[in-house]
Amino acid sequence: MSSSFPLHGALPHDDATTFRVWAPAADAVTLELDGGPSLALSETEDGLFKCTTDAAGPGTRYRFRLDNDGPFPDPASRHQPDGVHGPSEVVDPDGYEWGDAGWDRVPREDLVIYELHVGAFTEAGTFDGVREQLTYLRDLGVTAIELMPVHDFPGTRNWGYDPAAWFAPAHTYGRPEALRRLVDAAHQTGLAVILDVIYNHLGPDGAYANAFGPVLTNKYETPWGPAINLDDAGAEGVRRFFVDNALHWLREYHVDGLRLDATHALHDESDPHFLSELSAAVDEHVDGPTRHLIAEDHRNLSRLVQPREDDGYGLDAVWSDDLHHQCRVLTAGDTEGYYRDYQGVTAADIATTIQDGWFFRGEYSEHLGEPRGTDPGPVDQPQCVVFIQNHDQVGNRPTGNRLTDDVSPATYRALSVLLCVVPETPLLFMGQEWAASTPFQFFTDHSEELGPSVTEGRKEEFADFSGFDGAVPDPQAPAPFERSVLDWDEPRRPPHDGVLALYHDLLALRPRLGDELTVEAPSDTTLRLERPPIHVAVNLEGTADLDLASGTSVLLHTEQAGYTPAPRPPAFTAETVSFSRPGAVVVQGD
Repeated sequence: MSSSFPLHGALPHDDATTFRVWAPAADAVTLELDGGPSLALSETEDGLFKCTTDAAGPGTRYRFRLDNDGPFPDPASRHQPDGVHGPSEVVDPDGYEWGDAGWDRVPREDLVIYELHVGAFTEAGTFDGVREQLTYLRDLGVTAIELMPVHDFPGTRNWGYDPAAWFAPAHTYGRPEALRRLVDAAHQTGLAVILDVIYNHLGPDGAYANAFGPVLTNKYETPWGPAINLDDAGAEGVRRFFVDNALHWLREYHVDGLRLDATHALHDESDPHFLSELSAAVDEHVDGPTRHLIAEDHRNLSRLVQPREDDGYGLDAVWSDDLHHQCRVLTAGDTEGYYRDYQGVTAADIATTIQDGWFFRGEYSEHLGEPRGTDPGPVDQPQCVVFIQNHDQVGNRPTGNRLTDDVSPATYRALSVLLCVVPETPLLFMGQEWAASTPFQFFTDHSEELGPSVTEGRKEEFADFSGFDGAVPDPQAPAPFERSVLDWDEPRRPPHDGVLALYHDLLALRPRLGDELTVEAPSDTTLRLERPPIHVAVNLEGTADLDLASGTSVLLHTEQAGYTPAPRPPAFTAETVSFSRPGAVVVQGD
């Protein structure tokens, strides 16, 4: 990869702007400036075209014409002020005055991640709206926020997984400087910022990158259609485009890490693998403390996080689904889809997952129809990101119902304790900390031509969903988005205020957890976890009696009056605790 940066887009400098675009199939590329001249770009190398002009500066709007086709927005546009189909705008990445020079970042072992959707996190639905809640998030005890994808998408509302303009923050959330303000303020508040990015498919509308070059290949199929071209003809330019995008967010926006969506759908048989090339480029081109590159990947593949010199891809962490799936099956009784692989789960299985980072390590998966997983032995526990809710596990249910809709409040409190004390990296989904009653439903705002097929596709997805006979919310209607916006009055009233108090106290305890781990399952539904000097007893079903370490003092339990309006405190003896319903106790040893 070239050592220059950036390789794509419009970069103002001095009194001029340099435009670069990859268009290997074009004989001629023309830059059309709004209210200005049309200028021919010169081909430089590997299908890259370039021109420098003093007729454009920050704020100039422009398009490209490829031979006689177009005009098109810039695939590497830094801003789409009128949406993904409109002209691109020149943005000066050095025009913002950063105030985070003293930011030391958050090491991996200290990460507690809070996933949020910018549009639904606050009523404002903007970057500035998120920024106004940063003090709340810091005081909650999380150390990093993870933004669901913010690159621009068609329409005014979207989960973000219909990528169209990869380099441009969604104009509905605010201008690029608003995202910079958010990241800057987060750092000054003490919070890292991780950004969700999609390199595994194109969105169905407004993704003009494929008009410029062979971004897609029919060599492989994905759930979204043809795969991103990472190893077919022209793949070098495609890989360069997406690596450049990763560097763009890390350098121009100072984000601390990237969550790489569905890396199992990155089909690449070349050497080095795209992910290895990406991690190497970040090491080479991003100065300062190490950033976090986190894969979302269901394969339990240790290679993802192994060093490149050991034939790994050099990523820092991976989402680990097993703990979530085990907890849902054991407490909520889920049976379909990937939950089929976890039927008959016991607390002993959960203990194995906590001990090792994931559960499946090569066993046959009924859901996939093949073996799944690798040995987690080489993987450090903090390299596994775990959760009891996330945007997929809530939003990909028919009505977007949360875990709190399917388990008792007592069980939810017990699961919350478990999540907050494991040695893996915990992730919270927005509103989880107060048991939000708002769902997180699937929502889109596609064109009149595309919208009906999205609506029908959503209905077909759940047509055979047993036990579900209600209407699937139409993602194209405004209501699913409106229902998904958090209600910030909830955490101030019962019973939500009690759950919030529990999360506050649990996350405040997390720095006191020791590095040494012992976890065991005294029964099929109970767990005992020790991270000296902290000891935890968890009951996930019914009544239970559990031994406690001698000489301990109770720090908290989930039946305290401050956590629930109808407490049923467990009974304690010198060395035991008796639960009358699901719950957890946290004690401190000598």
